[in-house]
Amino acid sequence: MDRLAKLSSQKAVVIFSKSTCCMCHAIKRLFYEQGVSPMIHEIDEDSRGKEMEWALMRLGCSPAVPAVFIGGKLVGSADTVMTRHVDGSLKMLLKDAGAIWL
Repeated sequence: MDRLAKLSSQKAVVIFSKSTCCMCHAIKRLFYEQGVSPMIHEIDEDSRGKEMEWALMRLGCSPAVPAVFIGGKLVGSADTVMTRHVDGSLKMLLKDAGAIWL
């Protein structure tokens, strides 16, 4: 959990992902299209990835990835991020975190 907290606050937007996950790819693309350069942490390429996956699940991410942190705070998985994108609240979160300029 400590490592997860440290990694999630290293940049305005941090995405925990698996390199083979299609939803992870879609979420990363969404952020790139918004002009955001997120820190991507591929947990399937990390020797402690299983620990991180369990920690994400304990935080409420189900499935564990993609897990998106903005401004060091957990936003959620793909469904939450997409809902925020559609209702317009994602842009405000990104602006408040300093990830984009409006």
